[in-house]
Amino acid sequence: MLNLINSLGLTAINICTGLGKLGTFFLNALKATIRTKLKLKKAFYQMQNIGVQSLSVVALTGASTGGVLAYQAYQGLSRFNGEQFLAPIVFISMVREFGPVLAAIMVAARAGSAMTAEIGTMKITEQIDALKTLCINPYQYLIIPRLVASTLILPYLSLFCSLFGIIAGYIVSVYLLGINSELYMKSIRENVELYDITSGLIKATVFGFLLSWIASYKGYTTEGGARGVGISTTQSVVYACITIFIADYVLTALLFQNN
Repeated sequence: MLNLINSLGLTAINICTGLGKLGTFFLNALKATIRTKLKLKKAFYQMQNIGVQSLSVVALTGASTGGVLAYQAYQGLSRFNGEQFLAPIVFISMVREFGPVLAAIMVAARAGSAMTAEIGTMKITEQIDALKTLCINPYQYLIIPRLVASTLILPYLSLFCSLFGIIAGYIVSVYLLGINSELYMKSIRENVELYDITSGLIKATVFGFLLSWIASYKGYTTEGGARGVGISTTQSVVYACITIFIADYVLTALLFQNN
């Protein structure tokens, strides 16, 4: 019994210590943001690396999700003669939920892991120490451009993911399930609000910041050589995905509590 209590206590201490270090890392990055000038060239480069190069996988993920969602929603609605609600279900589900979450997960898996591996490799090869020796702030040079780029580009990726999902849902609904196209579009116009779209963009912005924050932190604190880089990369993807799911619930409760 005592061993179990000790194990739970050590786990809690380790979690609190990790969260404290993560918070300290963010405060250092925030100080560097205030005290130094943003390197726009590096920020735009990171936007291209995170956003443009992730567009194809995000679009494919959104399209497949939209098509499957249309099929599954139709199967459920047809049991209650509610096929007229298929269009708004697909549209709202994509812009509110699937678009932001899937785009963030794909970016965390593709670009977030690359962030961690790159920064982690620089850490174990002492390149970050070399930057400090040259009086270059590593937060300004490495961390802030990634945080800014990811936070700004995720809403656009979310829009593309949602758009391709909605298009795929339309194709499946109209051409494969036989839904009338005019009624399909009319149902969207009557039931969808602008807030459905803006709430998804707010989620995507938060997700973009969180995943880059975690990925950069895991890379910056990498230890143990090449094996440590692999461990940090794996942990960054897992922790980022878990954080996205938790943040998704919290944001949903906050954004739609009065609806």
